[in-house]
Amino acid sequence: MGIRFFKFGYFSNIKTKHFVVIRVKGKKRVKTSELPRRHHPSVQGSVRCHARNNINRQRRKIRKQNQNMALNQGDSATITIESLTSLIEHTRSHDLFIPPKPSIFKTPVILSRHNEQAYIPDAFSFGPIHHNKPNFKASEKIKARYLDHLISRSTSPDTKLTEIVKSIEAVEKKARKCYACPIDYTPGEFVRILVIDGCFIIELFRKNSYTELREVDDPIFTMSCMLQFLYHDLILLENQLPWMVLERLFGLTMERRQSKPLMQLAVEFFANIFSSTPPPVVYPIQDIEHILDLFRRLLISSVGGEGERELGWQLMPSATSLVEAGVKLRRSEYKSILDMKFINGVLEIPPLLIQETTETVFRNLVSFEQCYANCDAWFTSYVVLLQNLINTAKDLDILCENEIIDKWSNLEDAPQFFNKIYNNTYVKKYHYLGLCQKVNRYCQRRWPRWRTVLVRNYFNTPWSTLSTVVVAMLLILLFLQTLYTIIK
Repeated sequence: MGIRFFKFGYFSNIKTKHFVVIRVKGKKRVKTSELPRRHHPSVQGSVRCHARNNINRQRRKIRKQNQNMALNQGDSATITIESLTSLIEHTRSHDLFIPPKPSIFKTPVILSRHNEQAYIPDAFSFGPIHHNKPNFKASEKIKARYLDHLISRSTSPDTKLTEIVKSIEAVEKKARKCYACPIDYTPGEFVRILVIDGCFIIELFRKNSYTELREVDDPIFTMSCMLQFLYHDLILLENQLPWMVLERLFGLTMERRQSKPLMQLAVEFFANIFSSTPPPVVYPIQDIEHILDLFRRLLISSVGGEGERELGWQLMPSATSLVEAGVKLRRSEYKSILDMKFINGVLEIPPLLIQETTETVFRNLVSFEQCYANCDAWFTSYVVLLQNLINTAKDLDILCENEIIDKWSNLEDAPQFFNKIYNNTYVKKYHYLGLCQKVNRYCQRRWPRWRTVLVRNYFNTPWSTLSTVVVAMLLILLFLQTLYTIIK
């Protein structure tokens, strides 16, 4: 007899009915049995089977989702790689030409962040970097007026402007290579900028040296603030014009009664940029890049070339420490502020004039030396030396007493001033290494230090000197009397 169970009541809420089919000798008899669902063994087995099926279905579903995600990620990765490849190819297709040795730069942010105002123009833009900014619209009218006066004085005013434009157009590509940053102007627009700005500078320098050229209502020389703006704006690294452009414009507009060269006119305009003494005689200097580079080369040429070649670094003691060690600080009258000498215990330092534009000049010269290729950091070395000499307000007071620093409004600001200029710069060849070595060797000697202490404590005033001499004479007389008594 065979028995088979048929499950019909799986979804019943209370009971499940099972039909038992009994086969006896070919005959079929159906018997119905009722059991509570929770107790019937067949129901329990069916629940377990259903649970397994649900688990398997969930696993298949999760596996399929993972496969889809992997496929999508693969597609995304493929799309990303393809887009990056296309982007890189697009970058390669652009003009990647970089000038071999540019000389006019946008100041790196790591330097300009310390004082942004020292690197941007106040009222006049020169060259393409700051051109067409709203701040300088008013000054463009002054430039146009100066250009008109310059052309009108020429012997052929009708054709002179055309001659100037053709000459500058011939060097447009060469002038463009002087700028390290891209110039977003067409060749015609760039030539227009060079002509207008360059002629203004030439006319400015001539009117400064030849006063008869000035008009009664001249907008520059009748307003003191304009000259102050120009002293600041013409020395900025970002605001330079190539020197070769200025020389071309100067030659094309030369007049017979004007015999001074362009270099001399520029030096006369910035006569008191570093010192209150008259400017030195201008020697011929080759390979000038722009106005800022002109003054750097003038300073270096006056100290005899490129200076120290030995690599190394040694600090200069502060002014207070030098005085305590017996070193005398003396104002010298050398041609360049860079020309310092140490002779027989005397440190000779040229005078430095501190004025409103001093920080601007210092920062832009340092920035130029940091950016220009294969440039010896002469001026940066000078700033480092000043920073070593001036650590406190007392150090600056000593330099002012010796007339080395001509002027300083707030003594407390001096140490921070020189420290901030040197921040984030690098000096490969320190051009005052030999000078520092001589000074430090002298400071290690004992006698100069003892002599300084003796003079400071016992001979600093006439009365202290007199009292010291009297005491010394009494001691000598007492010694002689004692010696005479012993001998007798």
